[in-house]
Formats: sequence, structure tokens, C-alpha cells
Amino acid sequence: MSSEHGNHTPDVPAVGSDSPFRQERIARDEAPQFVLPLVVRIEKAEPPARTDALETAARAVLVLLTDERARGEGEWAEAVRDWQDARIRKVVRRARGAEWRKAGTLPGVTVHGDAAEVRVFPPVPLDGWPKELAKLQVSGTDLDDPEPPAPAAPGVPVLWLNPELEMSAGKAMAQAGHAAQLAWWELTGAERTAWQDRGFRLSVRTAPRERWAELSGSGLPVVRDAGFTEIAPGSATVVADHPALRTRLAGGLPR
Repeated sequence: MSSEHGNHTPDVPAVGSDSPFRQERIARDEAPQFVLPLVVRIEKAEPPARTDALETAARAVLVLLTDERARGEGEWAEAVRDWQDARIRKVVRRARGAEWRKAGTLPGVTVHGDAAEVRVFPPVPLDGWPKELAKLQVSGTDLDDPEPPAPAAPGVPVLWLNPELEMSAGKAMAQAGHAAQLAWWELTGAERTAWQDRGFRLSVRTAPRERWAELSGSGLPVVRDAGFTEIAPGSATVVADHPALRTRLAGGLPR
């Protein structure tokens, strides 16, 4: 996985079938466990729309992975490597007012959506959260869309949520982040550059019930949850439908 974390950009998928999302229990389960903290700003008067928050969280994960501080010899690089070498975990907490301002003083990156704001931080040990983040609430991230999201624009990567599962917004944000990361791992260097140049544009949508079986069995990356919270272990939560990966599958090229 060294090419994934350095400054070299591969011409073939960097991880592919060796993705931690595709493995059974192996050595990385025994490695020290880290978590990627994400904090979503939820003000009482003006909470973000659910879909906006999900999309912003997914983009935030990609922004963190491509930040110079997370690559090569950057100050976050070792933490990111340790995190990716173990089971990939993400936890979303909420903040408002003074809590949000305090969170903003810690090293990290704030990513903006249409109205949503999500700050992502370098990975921390599972039991070693900074006190400014540890006291933030995980619950209370139930968000709604004021109106149904518009259909995803053609040519934009879509992270399809399983229509059979009920997830809080915080849980769904973490799962969308997993899906974006898994798609990223599967892309070639040129495909990654193209996506990054477009600001990691993506959509998160709930899959139509009649399409879920086709999507989850298509060969596109599927996130299967470890079952720590809310849903059963092994549940398929999100399919990462990136146009480059779909084209590769359609062409019968090796993945």
C-alpha cells in the first residue's frame, strides 16, 4: 500500500482487491486501531440538509486523504498510514456555537457544501480523542431534506445508500465517507487527478429498491459495515458508483 500513501500517483488501482473493506478478519484486525474524526456543524436554528451533509462528509474524507500533510513525510502521514493499515473507522460528532469554534482550533480541514460544514481531523487512536472532540455528541445528528434531492447529474459519481437500512445522518455520513474512500482506492492516478480537479464532485442518493440488487452485485465497490453501531455486522450500506469504475467493468478490464 506504499504507493497509496506517498507522492507517487499510480497508473493502476493502488489497492483494488486488497482493500480493507473486502477482507475477512486478518492481521489488520490485530493492529492498533485508529479512527478518523469528522465533526458536522449543526446549529439549532439552521441545521444543514441531510443529503448536503452526507455529500460534504464524503468529500471531506477525500480532501483529507489528498492533503499534503497526509502524504509522504507530511505531519499527518504516519497517523493516516496507521489508520489505513488497521480497520478503517470513522466517527461523526456534532457541534455548534462555541463547540464548533473550539473544534476549529485543532489541526484539520473544514469542507463546505451548499450549506453544510464538516471538519475532518487526522486519525487518532480509538481511545485517544482530543478532549475538544471527545466531549462532542455522537447522537443528535438526525437531519432531514426539506424536499427530495434532485436526480444526480450525469457523469457524477454517485454513492448509493441501501434503501432497506435505516441509518442516522451521522452513521450515513460515515458510510458515505467509506464509499468515497473505497472508490478512491480503486481509481488509477489519472482518474484520481480528474476527480480531484473537479473538487471531488459527487452525489449521495438512496438507491431505488428495485435497483439495489443490481447495484450491490454489479462489481462496483460495496461498503459492508462492521456492525459496531446501529446496523447488523456485514450489512451492505453503500455502493460507490464512479463512472470510471463502471466503464472499466463494462469493458471487462482487470480491476
